Amino acid sequence: MQGGEIDLDTVAAVDPQAVESEVLRVVASAETVADVEAARVEYLGRKSALKLALREVRDRETGMALNALRERVESAIDAREEELGRAELDRRLTEERVDVTMPGSEVRRGHLHLITQIRREVEDIFLGLGYTVIDGREVETTRYNFDALNFPPGHPTRSPQQTLFLDEETVLRTETSPSQIRTMEAQEPPVYIVTLGRVYRRDTPDATHTPTFHQVEGLAVDEGITLGDLLGTLDYLLKALFGAERRTEFRTNHFPFTEPSIEAFVSCHVCDGSGCPVCRHSGLIEVGGSGMVDPSLFEFVGYDPERYTGFAFGWGLERIAVLRHGIPDLRELWRNDPRLLAQF
Repeated sequence: MQGGEIDLDTVAAVDPQAVESEVLRVVASAETVADVEAARVEYLGRKSALKLALREVRDRETGMALNALRERVESAIDAREEELGRAELDRRLTEERVDVTMPGSEVRRGHLHLITQIRREVEDIFLGLGYTVIDGREVETTRYNFDALNFPPGHPTRSPQQTLFLDEETVLRTETSPSQIRTMEAQEPPVYIVTLGRVYRRDTPDATHTPTFHQVEGLAVDEGITLGDLLGTLDYLLKALFGAERRTEFRTNHFPFTEPSIEAFVSCHVCDGSGCPVCRHSGLIEVGGSGMVDPSLFEFVGYDPERYTGFAFGWGLERIAVLRHGIPDLRELWRNDPRLLAQF
């Protein structure tokens, strides 16, 4: 025991009354919780005389006596520990007062991710033009993801090498266009909608591609809509996103679901259109595709292609972020580096 005052090596050497008296004296003199814990280790620890004696018990009477002693020792130590704990708490409550009227520490607040900011900005632009925002399904059928969009059976996009299939007729959507088809099936023209959300493609991540990204697609269907309406809408959108001083340009292209099809370009944010390595010395940077809705899509949803015309476009939100803010690598948007994200 403490200070060598009680040295028990055998069961017979344990005097319960002497041990209990010694424990009560040591515990009563303890001034801190740490002192009580030290006494607990000395009197009840694995190498304490009491524990060693209990291991050597061979008769019932001695075992009962030693166990009763152990319980009394534990109770005395626990009671003193609780007493000292209460006293320490009372001291702290008295001495460590907090002025609740003082200003607290400022809590650093987060903010919306850059992609979410751009998504809401695009939504606000089109809500101001009278469009409706549609939030569609991320898991789609091949009927809506391919058939309705005029992708023929042999088109590369239908290959499992490019699209994530859940089964033969179910895919993770490759674009938000299926929401446009479902909307047209559900209502008669006029239709003015934008669909925004996450899409999936089997792409290897690099500076310009990720297998998961976000897209905005617009659709306008009405009587008398022309290519001029599309060009005017896209010019307005590009200048609202990139700045009124930016120059826009449109060039013909080919997409299965639009005819004619065009690609939209905006003047380079680095060289302001004079030519640099970023824009490959063209002065322009491609933003995304668009075009007049192919009449076959109208036939698919039951619209009269002789009466109605429309336009559609689809752009990546990550691409808008990269072009607008000069981010060199698309993957930086998803690395959660506060040094980058805190700038927006």
